Amino acid sequence: MAGGVGFFMGGSWVFANLPNLITLARLLLTPMAVTMIVSQRFVAAFLIFVAAGASDAVDGFIARRFDLRSELGSYLDPLADKALVNSMYIALAMIGVVWPALAILVVSRDLMILAAVLISWLLGKPVAIRPVWISKFNTLAQIAFAALALGARAFGYDDSALSDKLAWVVAASTLASGGVYIAQWLDHMSR
Repeated sequence: MAGGVGFFMGGSWVFANLPNLITLARLLLTPMAVTMIVSQRFVAAFLIFVAAGASDAVDGFIARRFDLRSELGSYLDPLADKALVNSMYIALAMIGVVWPALAILVVSRDLMILAAVLISWLLGKPVAIRPVWISKFNTLAQIAFAALALGARAFGYDDSALSDKLAWVVAASTLASGGVYIAQWLDHMSR
């Protein structure tokens, strides 16, 4: 066998790319979760969402523990995270579980960041996006709110008291996080 095929067949290729394969699986889980939400199969949607969230922790742990970080993974991982979160908010807004304005805010922030990165690249001034604490908090709040919304519907409990409060936390942290990134981008572009 050719060296590359033997390497792949021996499992070394799979192990070396395991974090990226897990991330790709998370990307594939996203449309499944959306389908379950739209068809109002909330237990399945919740379980898929939890599995996707767990996969994010697992791929990161494996990449760090076994030094399997890669350039591809540095792009794929945040892409998979954003695809999952944005898809959840859009699907939940479509069925009236999440305020449409909140879904628009969450998606718009990520599109704005993507546009800033692309503009920087096109102008020959690539910018490195490094998560700041408010962004990490925002991601946690967004995931917690989506999990609460799905879990409440999956297991039949009233989440209205906590849901409204958490929605406002998501909105505020999304605005703050977007503002920090835009300020960093403007500073970078003005140099």
